[in-house]
Amino acid sequence: MARYSSVRERRASPVDRPQGRPRNPSPNPGRNSLYARPSLAQMRDLRAENRESVYDFLRGIGIVPEELDGLELPVTAEVMRERVDFLRELGLTVDDINDYPLVLGCSVKKNMVPVLDYLGKLGVRKSCLVDFLRRYPQVMHASVVVDLAPVVKFLLGLDIKAVDVPRVLERYPEVLGFKLEGTMSTSVAYLVGIGVARREVGGLLTRYPEILGMRVGKVIKPFVGYLEYLGIPRLAVARLVEKGPHILGFDLDKRVMPNVESLLEFGVRRQSVSSVVAQYPEILGIELKPRLESQFSLLSSVVGLSRDEFGRVVERMPQVVSLSSGAVEKHTVFLKECGFASEQLKDMVVGCPQILALNIDIMRMSFHYLRDEMGRPLEDLVAFPSFFTYRLETAVKPRHRAITKKGIRCSLSWLLNCSDEKFRDRMEYDSIEMEEMEPTSSFDMNSLTEPRSEDEGDLTEYEDGGDYDDSDEDKFT
Repeated sequence: MARYSSVRERRASPVDRPQGRPRNPSPNPGRNSLYARPSLAQMRDLRAENRESVYDFLRGIGIVPEELDGLELPVTAEVMRERVDFLRELGLTVDDINDYPLVLGCSVKKNMVPVLDYLGKLGVRKSCLVDFLRRYPQVMHASVVVDLAPVVKFLLGLDIKAVDVPRVLERYPEVLGFKLEGTMSTSVAYLVGIGVARREVGGLLTRYPEILGMRVGKVIKPFVGYLEYLGIPRLAVARLVEKGPHILGFDLDKRVMPNVESLLEFGVRRQSVSSVVAQYPEILGIELKPRLESQFSLLSSVVGLSRDEFGRVVERMPQVVSLSSGAVEKHTVFLKECGFASEQLKDMVVGCPQILALNIDIMRMSFHYLRDEMGRPLEDLVAFPSFFTYRLETAVKPRHRAITKKGIRCSLSWLLNCSDEKFRDRMEYDSIEMEEMEPTSSFDMNSLTEPRSEDEGDLTEYEDGGDYDDSDEDKFT
């Protein structure tokens, strides 16, 4: 016990301590030590002071910095100035930066330059870059290796040609933020499932890449289902999508369904709506009702059409809703100069509205040939106004010579409204069959659904169009 007490005494004895300098010297309050470290409170104050200077700089050039709270920013206003100047040199304005101020959190060297270099190597044009960044400024946060390159590889895997990838990105830059296993995969799979040919997918997406961002359950499937409800077979819908993929972007509730109601209101029969849409899918996406009102007013005054007759015209040529008033008036003047009475003109327009849109010079040559060479009366044209739609040199003249040689007298419909093969067969007849005198000439929906041998194998596991749960189709990573 005495041993331990003596040790304690020695430790406490001032004799054993070094006499040169104290073990824990107190700092001289009048002199700063080179080895002194700022306290946490001092560091917080310094950061706050630097951040406020950055905010003052941003406010001074018109940028609202409050949305940047919580975001890591440059330590000095000089570094922030570098970022702002870089964005301005690209063509972005202060308003653009205010629309997405988080872009100021991107380093010029670590984020912006690598992303822009990659886009440039892909072929994105400088002239499109400003619009690209305005639409999808989030690209500045992306990693080229982790985020961007996999999306480009995915696009190439969808048969989008490498030369077309930059055009796809320019048209729809948002695609760079989509999950590969989400919306992009399911939208393509669904379209193939309803009958879109696999070989058409690349071209279809090149023309309208917005499909890659469309949710199947909320956008594509309801649109397809509504067209089926109208009477268009699913395979016909697939063909329409192949020809004009942008129709998938028509708003179903705000545009498509109201347009169908407008067609019915202006005399189109419900059973004919499917034919109208199949002939002219654009009719679903335009602001239709004002056009219908305008065209009905024009045709009722110039030709004398009733509302039901106007409906027949729209059924036979839906494009009439986009026909200019000048074209209508010019064609009606020409036909009246040919000698047709007002009632005859109305019957012709209802029977073949295309006569309001054909080339008048060609119509004039056809009319003169019919009158002078064929010796036909006007009544024949009233009965078959579609005569004007046939080529004079390759259809009308050869067939007229053939029946003249055989001494056959027939209607214009019997003469022209058949294929070349069918006409050759008719030339072997001893007499004209009455059921062939007035064959019907209307749009055939089957022309869209005829199977194509090269499509075999397209319908695989998605044969019924598939049911998709959109809960996993998050757009952005």
